[in-house]
Amino acid sequence: MADAPHRDPLEIRAVLADVGTCETALHLIRAAFAYMDGRVDPPSSMHRLTIADVQRKAEAGDLLGAYQDGKLVACVTLSWRERDLYIGKLAVKEACRGNGIARRLVEAAEARARAAGLQQLVLESRVELTENHAAFARLGFVQTGTTAHAGYDRPTSITMSKDIDP
Repeated sequence: MADAPHRDPLEIRAVLADVGTCETALHLIRAAFAYMDGRVDPPSSMHRLTIADVQRKAEAGDLLGAYQDGKLVACVTLSWRERDLYIGKLAVKEACRGNGIARRLVEAAEARARAAGLQQLVLESRVELTENHAAFARLGFVQTGTTAHAGYDRPTSITMSKDIDP
């Protein structure tokens, strides 16, 4: 008797654009980013993110989700640019962290970028979030610059990139 094929308990796929799913994704992002409140200046843009914003990303196929037992446990937004794919709002449910889910989402984004002929993934992380810089470095990202939000005379974010092998 043959063994049953191994089923990956984590499924990475585009998030559906229905309001309920997008609301779940928004709540996931807000919960995952809540620890930044009082730590980053200016406050995270996730406070301005709406269900309609999330739904637009989902409608375009630019919101990837990680599903465990059919439940959304992580997501990331994608923004296609001329030379690279920008990844943003990478959020993993707290109870699911440390299991390689962020890595799987980044790998899925990388595969999409590669298929589109792009050569880099790019992201920004707030300067205060040094633990995030280290996590992204473990995923192959390197710091390539800094940016300042409007009205700030100091860097507020670092830019990190990862080259995509053809």
